Amino acid sequence: MLKVLKSGFYTTLQDAGRFGYRDKGVPISGVMDINVVRKANGLLENDVMASVLEITMTGPTLEFETDTYIALAGAKMSATLNNEPISNYKTYKVDAGDILSYGRLTKGFRGYLAIKNGFNVKETLGSQSQFYPITAFGCLRDKDEIAYTETSSFEPRISELKVDCLLEEIVLEVTQGPEYGLLENDHLEALFFKEFSVAKEYSRMGYQFEEKINGHQISMLTSATMPGTVQLTPSGKLIVLMKDGQTTGGYPRILQLSDKAISILAQKKFGDSVSFKRV
Repeated sequence: MLKVLKSGFYTTLQDAGRFGYRDKGVPISGVMDINVVRKANGLLENDVMASVLEITMTGPTLEFETDTYIALAGAKMSATLNNEPISNYKTYKVDAGDILSYGRLTKGFRGYLAIKNGFNVKETLGSQSQFYPITAFGCLRDKDEIAYTETSSFEPRISELKVDCLLEEIVLEVTQGPEYGLLENDHLEALFFKEFSVAKEYSRMGYQFEEKINGHQISMLTSATMPGTVQLTPSGKLIVLMKDGQTTGGYPRILQLSDKAISILAQKKFGDSVSFKRV
């Protein structure tokens, strides 16, 4: 078992996500930064989307009850194993009784803990991803315990990766959304020739920006949305839906973020800047 001594600000169990239920209003969920999770699981020779812990802003304190191997990825969060600093994108042997702790966030916003063979947690609607009320709780709590398979011997083919870090990247690649053609020239100029700063309203459900573009009076039926859909409200505010975002919406869907762009945005916090690039 992995004992949660302190849960941190917002730590969740996530995998690839929950597919096939959007028509019932159930979000996909799953990891926000799929780019780094694939790398961490790759180091451990797991399935590329084996379940991991997604750690937001302030990390937890965790105790391992049995031997295993781990890899960290994503945000730089001053992690230590038994008070000794450890790095992202490197495989570490963990012994029974070892303590993993997190300190000050120095870059990015979401970090990930991958464990050899993933976590052994019952799936709900085909996924281990936490999302209340589909799962009993929306995040980990103090004194929770998470099962994993003991691994005392493992010789990784690659023990460390040199990763092209996207934590400082600000360009979000987008394609045209279904209502893109309704935009006028002033909308397009504002979208693609200025930067936007993350507002205080941002979470796994969606990101908003401080800056607005011109509003609109477009009326449309509620239509399907997906992670990465950029909606334009009548007031000119932009809303980017993320992994726990709603499955339908009544605002024009003007842009769609790529998977890489979702990963980049997932590492941004209040005040950080981004820009859109059409591809």
